[in-house]
Amino acid sequence: MSEAIISGAIEELESFLVESDKGYLAKTVINELRMMLDYLRFKNSGKRRRMLNHLVADFAEIAQYSADLTRKADQTSLYNEMGIVLDWLRRSKKRMTEFGVGEGVSRLQDVGEKGDRVSVVGLEKDMEQLIGKVILNEEAALVSSCIKGMLGVGKTTLARQVYNHPAIVGKFKQRAWVTISSDTSVHEVLVELIQQLVVLDGDSLLVEKMDNRSLRQMLRQHLQGMSCFIVVDNLLAEMRLESFLLGLAQIGNGSRLLLTSRYKIERINIGYIHEMKALNPDKSWQLFLKTIDKFTGVENKFSKELERKGREMLKKCWGLPVAIINVGRHKVKQRLSGIEWEQLFDSIDLRESLKILEPMYRNLDETLKACFLLMSLFKENAIMREEKLDHVWNIRGINVGRSCTYRLVSESIFEVVHEFPFVREVKRCHMNPLLHMLSVKKAEEELGFEILRSGNSRLSRSSRIPCHRVIHCGRDKLIHSKNQDKHLVSLVFHGGGRYLDDAGEAYWKSFELLDILDMEDFGVKTLSETIGTLISLRYLGLRNNYTQEIPHSLGGLKRLEVLDIALNFMVEVPDIIKEMGSLRHLYMSDVICREPLKVDALQKLETLTCIPIYDWTYEFSSLEKMSRLRKLGIEEIDENSDVIKLFGSLFKLNRLEHLTLRGFRFRSMPCLDQIGVLDRLATLKLDGRLAKLPSAGDFPQRIRYLILVNTCLGEDPMPELENLPSLERLKLRNAYTGREMVIQHNGFPKLKVLRINELWNLRKIQVGEGAMWKLEQLEIKNCTHLVKFKIGSMKRLRKLRMVTTKHMAAKIRNSSSISRIIEVDISP
Repeated sequence: MSEAIISGAIEELESFLVESDKGYLAKTVINELRMMLDYLRFKNSGKRRRMLNHLVADFAEIAQYSADLTRKADQTSLYNEMGIVLDWLRRSKKRMTEFGVGEGVSRLQDVGEKGDRVSVVGLEKDMEQLIGKVILNEEAALVSSCIKGMLGVGKTTLARQVYNHPAIVGKFKQRAWVTISSDTSVHEVLVELIQQLVVLDGDSLLVEKMDNRSLRQMLRQHLQGMSCFIVVDNLLAEMRLESFLLGLAQIGNGSRLLLTSRYKIERINIGYIHEMKALNPDKSWQLFLKTIDKFTGVENKFSKELERKGREMLKKCWGLPVAIINVGRHKVKQRLSGIEWEQLFDSIDLRESLKILEPMYRNLDETLKACFLLMSLFKENAIMREEKLDHVWNIRGINVGRSCTYRLVSESIFEVVHEFPFVREVKRCHMNPLLHMLSVKKAEEELGFEILRSGNSRLSRSSRIPCHRVIHCGRDKLIHSKNQDKHLVSLVFHGGGRYLDDAGEAYWKSFELLDILDMEDFGVKTLSETIGTLISLRYLGLRNNYTQEIPHSLGGLKRLEVLDIALNFMVEVPDIIKEMGSLRHLYMSDVICREPLKVDALQKLETLTCIPIYDWTYEFSSLEKMSRLRKLGIEEIDENSDVIKLFGSLFKLNRLEHLTLRGFRFRSMPCLDQIGVLDRLATLKLDGRLAKLPSAGDFPQRIRYLILVNTCLGEDPMPELENLPSLERLKLRNAYTGREMVIQHNGFPKLKVLRINELWNLRKIQVGEGAMWKLEQLEIKNCTHLVKFKIGSMKRLRKLRMVTTKHMAAKIRNSSSISRIIEVDISP
């Protein structure tokens, strides 16, 4: 039947080609479908044929969909959708030609047999959120939720606990579990769901011969009027279940769908995404104990000293359950061979755990693989800035047009620490150190990467001539080999010490091809003029050091694209910036400039943070030519600063979207009422004392993210801010000195995130009816006198975090209004 559908679709597409002048993609789809029919002639029998038939049914659905598109009147829309179909077709073809790598689908009992041997620890809060506040809520419509997290973090374990929970078993008489593998087809999922949820009359094998549309119709008909609970475990990003889920949503009746995936599923409307976190040290130790008790068959008890050693050992698992369980099993095998626990706790072997994580790396596309390998250059367990990641990847030739950071977050390789208000942007992120270990291992094998330690002891040695090197410095002097230095393109220093104080002219001249040099957080005080001989250098990272003066020779770095000298207090910058014609990103703060920097000569500049206002308002001759500048920071603004002249100059920057204005020490900034002329701004940060905010009408109307820091306003800022039409995120830190904050009826119509911190005098927050109705996240910290606050009508609030007094914490916990909030974190 599937083959007949494909043949019929090809005929329709060929008829369409005769009449259409936009048939290139349709012709490509026809060729792909014909190749599939040819492939089917060689299919084998038995189980292989049965698995293949499932995948062929998916192709038949694509063919049907393609033929249906030809009947659309809008030819432009057809052309765009045909491109989507072609991508869908090729992904399905890849699964078909590679099938057999996975295991098809499996039911819960199959997973359960494996799962019975898995220890469960630390999921109580996760289960409370999912069961009590998501699955068992009173919503009549379909509620879809997803457990998301990195490989091995316990997604399936949590889903299994939810599926078998007595409250779920009692609530839903119809339940089904399907686990996806790399070659699972949509057809196979539909067949499996019908076999679990529908009482079939006759031969169940007849169901397998039905096409996908007929299966969906059967499922909808049999589930009409019922409420069911379905788990789809390990859902892949490319798997297209939309039409099935749409049908399930139409049924309603309180049905619930729970997905687990390490991917962000973007084509499905997910009501709640539950991000799995690594275990804390106490939970890690408990999981380790349960694992070894299970495999030794006895309860193991340890002295305080042995427990201390065991906990220290487990730190290297970084809270990842699959690693802890794997280490526990390995230690049990060694213990049963006669080795004492005291000796076993002296070391840990994570090679097997890294092997478990390797499929994650293999499944990345080539772009993300290249990004992942370069994570070896960063510190273990570091909080990483997206902008720095993008710079390093760009310089190494990786196209990050669509944010690779966001894509790595979407695939649960990065964890968001600080998100950005705009789609596909992440401000700060973190990678589990076990994944960092894997990036080091793969970089050694594939990238020519090595790690050196001071004292000339290699931590690791690449199998190639080194092209990328990380140096961990201590107090010992590092002896380097010049004949290897000349091949390096990346050199990164971690740690500290005085090694670079002894680095002479010959040292820097030995790096002939170096294009990335990063010494962030290294404690550098003095830089050699010889660094200016690194003529290939494109990235120079000197952030957060003790550097007092930037060498004049840096003006000779004509290829330099990124210069980061921020957080070097009172660093002197000579008049050399104007000579760096390739510079695209310049990060500074608290700089001393004997002469104006004349940054208007840098016509490729995209980022400039932060420059003193007196340098910026210098009589520029070619400001309008800085047409690429998107992000700008101005500092040292005081009551004498000419902000009208400043805003007039900024108005000429056609692409400026992000602006930071920072006051000078404890002086007040002047009136900012003219800032509204900067109508292209999306992000605005005001850092420094302000007598009064501009009125809502005088703010840039496209502002989506506003940050007020240390403004110490005497008047409540909310009456003005609540009327900003586009505002989605608001952060207030030491921004207001008053006692009462009032948000009026229907105020903040688009606000999604509100963070309030260090409003030391605040006693009352009053929220009017219908205000902040879109608010999803609320954070209130260090408002020690706050005694009155009602959440009110914020129906969409999903995350509430408060750091407050014991009295206020108890009051909020006992409030009935927080019972519907899924994630609540109140301390103490």
